[in-house]
Amino acid sequence: MNLRTSLPLCTMFLSVACLHCSSAAPKVAPGVDAGSPDASKPVDASPTHEASASDAPQQKDAATPPPDAGPDTSLPGWKHTWSDEFEGADGAAPNPVYWTHDVGGDGWGNDELEYYTDGAANTYLEAGNLVIVATTDGASAYSCANDGSPGPCQYTSGRIRTQPGSGAVGFAQTYGRVEARMKIVAGQGLWPAFWMLGTNITTVNWPACGEIDVMESLGEAPSTVYGHLHMTESGGGNYGPGTGYTLPTGSFADDFHVFAIEWQMGEVDFFVDGTMYDSLLESGDPSDATWAFDGHPFFIVLNLAVGSKDSWPGAPDSTTVFPAKVYVDYVRAYEKE
Repeated sequence: MNLRTSLPLCTMFLSVACLHCSSAAPKVAPGVDAGSPDASKPVDASPTHEASASDAPQQKDAATPPPDAGPDTSLPGWKHTWSDEFEGADGAAPNPVYWTHDVGGDGWGNDELEYYTDGAANTYLEAGNLVIVATTDGASAYSCANDGSPGPCQYTSGRIRTQPGSGAVGFAQTYGRVEARMKIVAGQGLWPAFWMLGTNITTVNWPACGEIDVMESLGEAPSTVYGHLHMTESGGGNYGPGTGYTLPTGSFADDFHVFAIEWQMGEVDFFVDGTMYDSLLESGDPSDATWAFDGHPFFIVLNLAVGSKDSWPGAPDSTTVFPAKVYVDYVRAYEKE
C-alpha cells in the first residue's frame, strides 16, 4: 500500500509497513482456478486393508482413496520453498511461527481509518482459508488517528506479515515466484492487498527497502486489481510504476483467483490466473529512480484496509457492508529450478 511522500516514511515499520506509499499511482491450483481470461486487458492507473489371517496377499479395494498427501504445491519449472495452506482448526489464529500481527490505528501512512488488532475477530482460520475481517463491532474501544480527527475508531481489521526476527521465524526470499489464491471483497472504501517489503526496511527505511504490490484492489471497482513497485527517487521521494488488470466479466470478489509475481534480477513480472499482465524492468526506470529489488530478501504482508476521504480508495459510504471479509486459500513461494 502506499505511504504518501508528504508523510514520514514508514516511521515504525517494525510495527508499520507502508502498503503503497506511492506518488506515481493515485494513492495507494498454482494454475488457473477461476478461468485464465484470454480476453483480459491491462488498464492504466496464483484405509489400507489389514492383512488377513492367511499369508495370501490381499488386494486393495479399488474404491478406497489413497491417504491424503496434502495440497499439491508442484509447479513445472519451479522448486517449492515455502507455503502456508491455512489448514488449522476453525477459529485458530494464523500460524505464529510464520506470521506477526501489526497493531495500531495511526493511519499507517495512507490515512486509513481502521485499527489493526491481533485478535480472532479480525484474523482467523476457517475451512482451510485465512479470513481477514474489517468490522465496526467493538471498534470504538480503540483510538485512531481518523484522518486528522483523533478519537474512537470506526473500524477494526487485520494485517499480518512474515517479517523474520519480529517475534516469529517468518519467511523471506530473494527472487523467485510468490503467489496467493484469494477471494477479495467489494465495497466503497475497502482496500485489500497482498504485498512485499524488503527485510532491510529496519535499516534503510521505506521506500529504499523496496515494495512489491502483488495485488491490491479498490472495493468500489472489484473487477480490477493493481500491481506496483515502489522505490526511492531523487530527493527522497517515491517512484511507483505499475498498472492494473481488469477481468473481462465478473468481479474478483465473486470467486478465488491466483495473484503472483515472478522476480529476477532487474525484473518483476505480474500475473493473474497464470496470465502475465505487466513486466517492470530496472532498465525502464528513470535515471533519478533507484531500483530496490536486487540482492536482498522480501517478506510478505496481507491486509484489509479501510480508507478515508483522503486515501486512494476513499471512505466507506452507506452502501459499504460490514463485516467485510477477504479469504486467502494459500500463500506459496518458489525458486527457479
